[in-house]
This record gives sequence, structure tokens and C-alpha cells, in this order.
Amino acid sequence: MENLDVMVLRTLRDWRQAGKRALLTTVVRTWGSSPRPVGSIMALADDGAVVGSVSGGCIEDDLIARYSRAHGNGESVPLGTPPALVKYGITADEAHRFGLPCGGTLELLLEYDPDAAALDTLVAELEKGRLMQRTVTLATGAVKLTEATAPDELKVDDIELTNTFGPEYRMLLIGAGQLAEYLATMAKFSGFAVTLCDPRAEYRTAWSLPGVTITTEMPDDAVLAFRPDRRSCVVALTHDPKLDDLALLEALQSDAFYVGAIGSRRNAEARRDRMIEHFDQTDESLARLRGPIGIYIGSKTPPEIAVSVMAEILAVKNTVPLPREMEVARAKERLAA
Repeated sequence: MENLDVMVLRTLRDWRQAGKRALLTTVVRTWGSSPRPVGSIMALADDGAVVGSVSGGCIEDDLIARYSRAHGNGESVPLGTPPALVKYGITADEAHRFGLPCGGTLELLLEYDPDAAALDTLVAELEKGRLMQRTVTLATGAVKLTEATAPDELKVDDIELTNTFGPEYRMLLIGAGQLAEYLATMAKFSGFAVTLCDPRAEYRTAWSLPGVTITTEMPDDAVLAFRPDRRSCVVALTHDPKLDDLALLEALQSDAFYVGAIGSRRNAEARRDRMIEHFDQTDESLARLRGPIGIYIGSKTPPEIAVSVMAEILAVKNTVPLPREMEVARAKERLAA
């Protein structure tokens, strides 16, 4: 599964290029509990097709009915109609009717028939791995595209709305095997583009997961070629210091938001000792290195371990602090005591 925003924008572009009328919906503000964050987008076609989500299913049906009914009755929104701001869940009754949790309220921006050429340019830049800002003038619907230097929150005022769209999150896995296959599957469903590195032919022969880029170069070279950024994570799964260590050291020099390696507490301690003794590392330079990776859920089997690791990666990605009691090493030490 690709990045959801890119998928929505690409589908919307295709609809508009095919001559379909369409609507782009963006979550602008939320009050109370909201199932989808600010900046989430959804696209609707005049035939009722939909891609993306702005409320996790709470109000999508109402939006689809409104938009499709207008076109179905020949009451099309006039071409050139400027964007409109609408609110859902303002009253307790509306919140209950639309299934919004805890009386939550959503404000949405509705853009009618976004320009196909501007969408095509935006999608092309995102597919090149660029971070892009899309600014909409609220009075006219005019769109301006600029390359962004860093991820940013949606911004809106009385004049314009600016939403930042990033390329796919990426995961580099060092080492093929059953665990890697389960973890890659979960990563793909979570919107990551996955690259697998393993120079060992005997391990790659059993790999059966499609949609994963495979490289056979040495892992440290693979990390350099991968060029990890703030939307990337690097996970070492081989248990082999000759493959894992140099790759991890290269990853720690990058902006990757997550760098970690599988293994026991003893192996993790030995890895740190090797890096300090042989590669001039310090406790400070290794502070971002995670290991043993995952959160403690008592996992034993490869799929359970993959769930544990993916949960930790997503928590770090989403800047959710995890209680120390959930760290694998700390939890096992407590149990041993």
C-alpha cells in the first residue's frame, strides 16, 4: 500500500484528466475527539467513487450522498465555484448522527473540480520524492505549489490554506527471512515503501512478498544508496554483526527517524560494546540506536515479533512517547527480577 495522500491525489488527478467532475475534501480543524487528523484528505467523483477518508467512516456517507445526489439530479455545482468550508458535528445530535466520538467537530474545506494540470504537477513532484506545499486561495480556489524544506502542519487563515504533502515513508530492512516478510507486509499496509537488502542468495530464494524493492549489495552500501531521511527507518534483522553493524552506523549518520536491530538484550549490549571499542562510537552517538527493538507484548513467533516492532516504529513515527515499561529490555529485566 502506498502513501494514502499520494494515492488520493493521483486518483483525483486521473478523474479530472478523464473529464470527471470531482471534489477534494480536506480536514481543516477539529474540536474534541477526531478519528482523522487535520490535513487528512478524501476525493469524491461525480459518479459516487471515493478514495481516502476524512472521518474514518463517520461522515463520508453524507458527503458522498450530497455530492453524488447533486450530480445525479442534474444539479451540478457550477464550474468555477470557489472552495467552501463546512462543519460536521457542531451539535450533540449531529455528533451522534454522524458517529463522531465524544461530541467531536470537524471543519472541512471542499474544493470543487481541482485543476488537473496542477494536480499532475503535484503528483509528479511527490513521486520524485519531494516534499511539497499546496496553497489554496479560499476566495477563488487558485492553487500555488512550492517545494517544502521540512514537514509542516496544515495552516489556514481567512485568505488561504496550506497543506504539506510528503513522499512515502520508507523502510529499509537488512536481512531476508520470515520476520522480514511479516514486517514488510505490515509496513506496506501502513503506507511505507519497503526496500529489502540481503547479499546472501540462500536467504533471498525464499522471499515471496511482491511490491518490495530488493537489493543485493552489502548493507552499509545499501544504506548509503537508500539515503535515509526524516521519513525513513532502517531495521537490521540478520543477527550477523558483519552485515548489521556497519549498516547501522551508516544509518545513525542519517536523519532516519528510527534505527534499530533485532536481538536479545545480551546481543544488543555486545553490539554497543563493539561499536564503542572498534568504531570510536560513544554512548551519545549511539543514543538513537534501538535494540532490542519492539515493545514488550510477550511475542514469541515471527508474526508476533513483527507486530511488536511495527508498533514501536509507528509510535516513533507519530511522536508518541512509549512508557519505559513497554521497552523489551526493561520489561524482561522486571520479569526476571
